[in-house]
Amino acid sequence: MSIYMAGSNDTVGLFLKVKPAKAIILLRDRRRKWYVSALAKEVDTTYPHMVKLVKRFEELGIVKTAKEGRTRYIELTERGDELAHDLEGLYRHLERLQ
Repeated sequence: MSIYMAGSNDTVGLFLKVKPAKAIILLRDRRRKWYVSALAKEVDTTYPHMVKLVKRFEELGIVKTAKEGRTRYIELTERGDELAHDLEGLYRHLERLQ
């Protein structure tokens, strides 16, 4: 499928949106223990929206979650880290066009 034909419900469309892409990029910061509400706050989105994003990311195999007590922590898989790296590069290139 051409990138120009990508609909909002497919995987390509998911990562061309700012908030999902920003969430993936933020997860590269391994100095922080990320959990849904902290990630939602940093991305400036609602908790329910971030829950849906994390669930979708997990289905795609780009994040894994682990529950510790009442908190579910999120971290990138190797595949997710590669995607985050590529998204960072894309954003850097796009910023230079401005």
